[in-house]
Amino acid sequence: MTKDKEPIVKSFHFVCLMIIIVGTRIQFSDGNEFAVDKSKRGLIHVPKDLPLKTKVLDMSQNYIAELQVSDMSFLSELTVLRLSHNRIQLLDLSVFKFNQDLEYLDLSHNQLQKISCHPIVSFRHLDLSFNDFKALPICKEFGNLSQLNFLGLSAMKLQKLDLLPIAHLHLSYILLDLRNYYIKENETESLQILNAKTLHLVFHPTSLFAIQVNISVNTLGCLQLTNIKLNDDNCQVFIKFLSELTRGPTLLNFTLNHIETTWKCLVRVFQFLWPKPVEYLNIYNLTIIESIREEDFTYSKTTLKALTIEHITNQVFLFSQTALYTVFSEMNIMMLTISDTPFIHMLCPHAPSTFKFLNFTQNVFTDSIFEKCSTLVKLETLILQKNGLKDLFKVGLMTKDMPSLEILDVSWNSLESGRHKENCTWAESIVVLNLSSNMLTDSVFRCLPPRIKVLDLHSNKIKSIPKQVVKLEALQELNVAFNSLTDLPGCGSFSSLSVLIIDHNSVSHPSADFFQSCQKMRSIKAGDNPFQCTCELREFVKNIDQVSSEVLEGWPDSYKCDYPESYRGSPLKDFHMSELSCNITLLIVTIGATMLVLAVTVTSLCIYLDLPWYLRMVCQWTQTRRRARNIPLEELQRNLQFHAFISYSEHDSAWVKSELVPYLEKEDIQICLHERNFVPGKSIVENIINCIEKSYKSIFVLSPNFVQSEWCHYELYFAHHNLFHEGSNNLILILLEPIPQNSIPNKYHKLKALMMQRTYLQWPKEKSKRGLFWANIRAAFNMKLTLVTENNDVKS
Repeated sequence: MTKDKEPIVKSFHFVCLMIIIVGTRIQFSDGNEFAVDKSKRGLIHVPKDLPLKTKVLDMSQNYIAELQVSDMSFLSELTVLRLSHNRIQLLDLSVFKFNQDLEYLDLSHNQLQKISCHPIVSFRHLDLSFNDFKALPICKEFGNLSQLNFLGLSAMKLQKLDLLPIAHLHLSYILLDLRNYYIKENETESLQILNAKTLHLVFHPTSLFAIQVNISVNTLGCLQLTNIKLNDDNCQVFIKFLSELTRGPTLLNFTLNHIETTWKCLVRVFQFLWPKPVEYLNIYNLTIIESIREEDFTYSKTTLKALTIEHITNQVFLFSQTALYTVFSEMNIMMLTISDTPFIHMLCPHAPSTFKFLNFTQNVFTDSIFEKCSTLVKLETLILQKNGLKDLFKVGLMTKDMPSLEILDVSWNSLESGRHKENCTWAESIVVLNLSSNMLTDSVFRCLPPRIKVLDLHSNKIKSIPKQVVKLEALQELNVAFNSLTDLPGCGSFSSLSVLIIDHNSVSHPSADFFQSCQKMRSIKAGDNPFQCTCELREFVKNIDQVSSEVLEGWPDSYKCDYPESYRGSPLKDFHMSELSCNITLLIVTIGATMLVLAVTVTSLCIYLDLPWYLRMVCQWTQTRRRARNIPLEELQRNLQFHAFISYSEHDSAWVKSELVPYLEKEDIQICLHERNFVPGKSIVENIINCIEKSYKSIFVLSPNFVQSEWCHYELYFAHHNLFHEGSNNLILILLEPIPQNSIPNKYHKLKALMMQRTYLQWPKEKSKRGLFWANIRAAFNMKLTLVTENNDVKS
């Protein structure tokens, strides 16, 4: 998250380390095809099968005892060689005469006692520290190393002019290992270091500090001392040792690593450094021994800006807390960091304090810290990470009398909100607030500074952002990742919100109008949520497509479907659902319209094909057949009573009775006519079906009059149905008068089909042709039938 103010101390805490890196940084990459890692392999010599183009070679932590020219000569492109933690005792620099590009050589932590010089001009980083040299291993050829930035050395004794060959070089970092330094009683050695920005001295880790060496420096900017063991007796020896090192006006950064001391000696060291030009004092891994008593400390004018103490081990269990805390609380400096310590409290300064930055990370402070403290009037940044804070309301009260406070970090505590009914009180100046990794719930939004710009609430127990919250109109950045939120917050209460981090929550159906309500959004991170890829998500995905990829962080890789199962793991960018499947109203209208069109179409077809008429015919025929099934089995044996049933229009009866019937009866053909053979009392349909079934043939006299007769069509329908039911050819069509196709109604499509598919006999107007007509009629009755009369008499 963006910080309006970055603490000054962080910009200078590691300034010495940055000096080391500048000009000497070598990138080691496992993915680099020219980097070879042979560390921790149990090697006793340099492998011969190394790639010729090797540029970076790591053979540290092996058992190599010597180096030869043949080991290195074929690696002409080698730039970095790490041989630390081996067993090399003798070094001949001519081994590297064919490695003209070698810039980085690490031979630290070996057993080197002697070095043979050879002109080498390419070194930028040369580390010979933590070896067994009696004197500093300086060759006159080192004076030609114009690009040298880092030099690590070891020695048991020092002489003033040991570094004369490289006095003209401008080194960034000198590491001097004095662990094995031989201490001579009542004799002081000296060493002159002319041009070095950083000097790091390492002493024996378990021996009391007793070194008496005058080390004079000219341009030293950073001093780092490691392994300092002090008590009240040798404290003055250490201070005397520092007096020469801290004499120069350029020393700004002083660091003590792994220091064991009494409280009295530590206060004396502070008092000694207070008037010095040192601006940044760093102490890492401090152990306090023996006792802690009240010590006099004069807070004179000082150039010290920042004191950092990280990881304190207190071996004194009974002591005056006031004696301990007062020394720190009354310091007249701008920045104080005391982290990873067993401190349970910090006193409020007695007078208005100069502190602008306080960092008490990983202590055991409680809610009573700085309670009713009105002297921190200049404090701008307060960091209380990883303490024992529990009540957010009390944290707000703590800041009430800090009018300059802008940045407050109380993350990684056990803070809870909602315990108090009254409104929270905060310093109105707070603009950055870190409340992450606590136990806060939705109620936290009712207990926030009114002018906050950056708010970090990630890793809490927030399930929703209440609608009724105090409007945070200045809020620009909000981090609520790793909570249990189910939706993206709108910007109604956060009108200036431009950065939102809400990944790893429970957002399944984000609001589609989020981007419309948050017009100022320039960055949003909402991935790794259990998105449910259903219709509700469709509009949100559609709106995402219109947002720049620079705004949507992690898109599309972190945005995937979690439900339904068929979409699980699929990117949201590939999720698509049609408008029809998601819009219920549109779906109903579409189905209704389709059904309406279908109904209209079916109705039109029914009217066009006269489907009701045919349905009625089928119904009546079915009823007749059903009644026939109820007749006893012996009566079901069908016997024909007529040769032919004649169907005709009443308008054509004159021709039927004067021409057709007389001729057929003259030929001894039994005719069934409706006017004489229909049984009274039965329905017309039933009489038609009975006559057709009792007749061998059905003769239809076709004419325009026939077309207009509905009963004729009944008879034709049942006769045609009987044709297929019986499997016989029992229809005879006589065309009495021509019938134009366009005169046949569409509902009588069966008549059209029969006239197109079957052969019919046309009645000729010329008498000369009628003989052939009657011959065809006779041919249709060429089968001799046994007919049963109405009285069941058999007649041939």
